[in-house]
Formats: sequence, structure tokens, C-alpha cells
Amino acid sequence: MTARGTTLVQDSVFRALELAMRDGARVILAVSGGVDSMVLLDAAAAVFAADHLVVATFDHGTGTYASDAVARVAERSSGLGIECVTERAQGQLASEADLRNARWRFLRGVARRFDATISTAHTADDQIETVLMRIMRGSGARGLAALFADSDVVRPLLSVRRADIVTYARHRRLTWAEDPSNASPRFLRNRVRNDLLPALRRVRPSIDADLLAVSETAAVWRSQVEEFVARNVAVRTLENGSGIDVDAAALAGYPSESLAILWPAIVAQAGLALDRRGTRRLADFTSEARVGGRIQLSGGWEVIRSRDALQLRASRGTKPTPSRLELSDTTSWSDWSFRPTHQADANDTWFAWLPRNRALLIRAWVPGDAMRALPSGRVRKVKHLLTKAGLTGHQRRVWPVVVAEDGGEIVWIPGVRRSDAATNPADGSEAGLSFFCEYVNR
Repeated sequence: MTARGTTLVQDSVFRALELAMRDGARVILAVSGGVDSMVLLDAAAAVFAADHLVVATFDHGTGTYASDAVARVAERSSGLGIECVTERAQGQLASEADLRNARWRFLRGVARRFDATISTAHTADDQIETVLMRIMRGSGARGLAALFADSDVVRPLLSVRRADIVTYARHRRLTWAEDPSNASPRFLRNRVRNDLLPALRRVRPSIDADLLAVSETAAVWRSQVEEFVARNVAVRTLENGSGIDVDAAALAGYPSESLAILWPAIVAQAGLALDRRGTRRLADFTSEARVGGRIQLSGGWEVIRSRDALQLRASRGTKPTPSRLELSDTTSWSDWSFRPTHQADANDTWFAWLPRNRALLIRAWVPGDAMRALPSGRVRKVKHLLTKAGLTGHQRRVWPVVVAEDGGEIVWIPGVRRSDAATNPADGSEAGLSFFCEYVNR
């Protein structure tokens, strides 16, 4: 490349950083020691004041190379007058996912510490590789946006090709470390980068441009879906960030195909990514679930149907403990609320007429439970009643039953059945109180 061409490459890198990081926020530079990130560090130092920047470098604990790379980054940062934060992985990290997750936990922690924005050195070639890998895995349009998707992470070099990065590095006489793992066929990205893409380029020279065009279109589509959700679906994020509540009415009436488009954008607000199977199951659940119904999602999450919302929560591993039902006030048990009411519906099993003269306990169903249920008066296994009501094994595990403490008689299974003891007497006597049970988020 001519001297003029090299200068143009340098200027384009400087402009890319100025445009991407012009909001004035402090920036965490994710620097690994490779050529891409060392160019990011050098260009940022040339464009911004040192006190505007913090370098974060993570030792994956994969060997001498990783430790040497961290030392190189720390030395270069010091020479530029930029603070450098380092950390070493605890334990053995074997897979690409393990390495990536550990690195991002570190970067997010540094960003919180300095109240700063993370900037990475991803290039256009990284985007091309990522899109091709996602196509191979059967990703939908949302996933094909890849690094072009809206994010709180800044990627100023995303429009720059890797060849230009190397040109810049040589022009600026930078030194960098070559990660030996980049040549290992053990990792999918390396096989895509070193074998598959070169083969595709020989057959279809426009493949790079084609993949970038696909991801640009997908990113626009993804943004439009997210804007639609923001305008039309009420989503409440819990204060502790442990989940979200989604207005069930806003999703009512949509076919499963549409729900499968909306749900990934909704759960992303809780930091969750759905796989294809989870998306399909959640779309079907939205249309079919009863109050109290729930399904498990990957990553330790579940969605529960309450009276007015679909609630995304971390899964619970243990049964809730029994609670005494207070006749004079509302009683909360797990995610259920029992409250006295002046209204009652003889045909609605979410209402029950509970006896005043008996101490009542709310607990989870246990195997062997049985009750004398209306209208037949026969003694039936509670498991049979719950199953007939369409409740899965997971739902049955946390479904409430109301039990009389004197003898253990089950008087009410909310939403399923009532016994004689929980039915409004025909003579209108005042021997009991009307109660209503509903699923709520405590």
C-alpha cells in the first residue's frame, strides 16, 4: 500500500473512534494484546485524553501466552498514561463459551466500577464470521443481526476490515501478540476463519459483502421489532433485576408465529436470550396457559401465568413452606394471594366459602393427598384432580391446597375444586367467609 493509502487507513480509524465515542462518557477499552485491540488502544490514545480511558485486560489462564499478553498490554497502557485493570481466570476454562463468559463478567465489573462504557475491537471480519456461524446454527433474523444489533457496548472498528487493521498497526509500528489458539481447529471460529470462508470466497467472491448485507437488514428488522414491543407491550422490570412482568392482554390474540417474533425482544429486557425450542414453547404457552401455569426455560428461568401478566422469573428449586391462612386479612403464600372478599361466584373455583371455626393451613400438594370433592362427593386423589385440570408435574409441585389443621382435610384446591366445607351454604348462614385466591408476584 502507498504512503497515501496508509495515511487514509489511519485517518479512517481515527474518524471511526471519534464517531463511536463522541458522547463524552468514560470508556473501558477491552484489550487482549492481539493486533485488533492494540490498534484500538493506540487509536483511542491518539484521539482522546488519557483520563477519558481505562484499559481492561483479562488473563484466561490458558498458558504462558495469555500471561505475556496481559503484561504487554499493561506495559503499553502505562507508557500511554492510561490506567490498566487486570484479572486472571479462576480455574480451567475449556470451551469458547466459558472463555467468553468469564471475560465479559470481568469487563462488566470494570465498567460498573468506573461508571463507563465498554469498547471492543471487533472488526468487519468478526461480523462476517459471526453471521456465517449463526447461519450454520439456524439462527433467525434477530440472531443474524449479530454485532450490528443495538447494544450498550461500543464497537468503533466494526466497519474496518482486518487487513486495514494490520496496515494501521505496521504503519504505527505497534507490537502485538499472536494467540496460538487462533490456529487451532478445535474452535469453530478458527475453522470458519481459516477454512470455510476462504473456500466460500473462491466459489462466491461476493460472500463477505453478502453476509454483511444480510446482517444489516436483520439489524434493521430487529430494531423495528424492539420499537414495536416498546410501543405496544407493557413490560415492567423488577427493581432487583430478577425478572419482568409482561402484560398478558397486550399479547392476547397474536398467533404463535407472531409471538415467536415478539418474545425474544421482550425477554432481552431481562438479559435473556431464547433458543429456538424455548421461543416456540413460550409462544404456545402464551396462548394456552391457565393462571398459575408455568414453563421452564434454559438458563434457570421460568415463565408463570398470573391473572394479568406473564412473569419471567428465576426458577425455584424448593417447595414453599406452609402458612396459616388468616381469616381477617390477606395471606400471601409463595406467589399466591388469599384475601377475604364480599363477592363470591358459586361457579368459580378461585372463590371458596371457608369455615370460621376451623384453623386452616396453606401448603403445597404432596403425593397421597385426597379430598372429597364436589359435585360427586367422592374421595379423589388430588394428583388426579390437578392432572385433569391440565397442570404439569412442575405446576403441581407448587400448587396450593388449603387444609384444615384438625384432621388434615383438604377443603379447597384454588382454581380446581372445593369440598363441602368450602361451599357457600344454601341457607345463607354466616358460618364462613368468602375468600378469593389469585396468582401474583410478591
